[in-house]
Amino acid sequence: MTRVATAGNYQSALLNLMTAQSRAELAQERMGSEKIATDMAGYGRGAEQLTSLTSTQARLEGFIGAGESAAARLSAQDLAMGRIYEAGTGAREAIANGLAAGSITNLMTELGLHYQNVQGGLNAEHQGSYLFSGGRGDVAPATAKTMADLAAAPSTASTFANDSLKQKSRIDENTMVETGFLADEIGGPLTEVFRNMQAYQNGTPVIIDGVTYTPTGVGTLTGQPGAGVTAFLNAQMTQLDKANQGVTNQNAKNGLVQNHVESALEAHESQKIALDKMMLKKTGYDPAQAVTDLQMAQVAIQASAQVINSLRSTSLLDLLR
Repeated sequence: MTRVATAGNYQSALLNLMTAQSRAELAQERMGSEKIATDMAGYGRGAEQLTSLTSTQARLEGFIGAGESAAARLSAQDLAMGRIYEAGTGAREAIANGLAAGSITNLMTELGLHYQNVQGGLNAEHQGSYLFSGGRGDVAPATAKTMADLAAAPSTASTFANDSLKQKSRIDENTMVETGFLADEIGGPLTEVFRNMQAYQNGTPVIIDGVTYTPTGVGTLTGQPGAGVTAFLNAQMTQLDKANQGVTNQNAKNGLVQNHVESALEAHESQKIALDKMMLKKTGYDPAQAVTDLQMAQVAIQASAQVINSLRSTSLLDLLR
């Protein structure tokens, strides 16, 4: 004989109501997040695979961040090297034009302006640090502010404050690329030309490729150039050609690294898109299904509430009378 009790009926109805409320709450969470669950416990046996996918996703995002940072730095370096090259070619053109015109009266003024651009490029900054200082990002690498400062220095090398540490970036699991360049490597030969020009103007003999060029006195780089001045300037143009070619080579190397980093970034982005789709397939929940689940849960809540309301006005004692 089955026993039927009022308390048992109430308990059964309340359990049904609580279950329906839990289902409604879960459906609302899924509607808001569009995911099956908000934590790994909600995925059951699939949690281990999702943890592995999440770890891979985090590593990819780290490589993408490092790649984007490296790409931004390389782009800034490209602009700075372009400025240095333009200044170097501008200096050569100034000398060539002066010789062609038979007058170099304004030559030193023009060279001074071009040197300012060289120094500006060598001291270019990116995100608050000097690009070409190596490991000394807080120190300007090109210390001579004018050509007069260059001539006063004991050597060209002494006018550079960078160290020998070149910045490197890891762009994937197995690839570390050198993204940093040093000021003395980029602008050393070019700075040497400007230093020799000022030294010659100051009346100091200058040695170029084993040949000594001795000025007739102080301030000889003006007016109509004589044979000695012309020979010196021709030798300097040759040195400028070499120096400018060196800047071009450094810029080309920077461009090759740029292409490598951009290719790696594209690969990471494609991998991330594929991984995101996989994660969505594993964790995503159809919003339409969530709406349906919520509606069904609400119907169940209403039904359970009606049963409880009916039990409030019904007692087995009334049936036994």
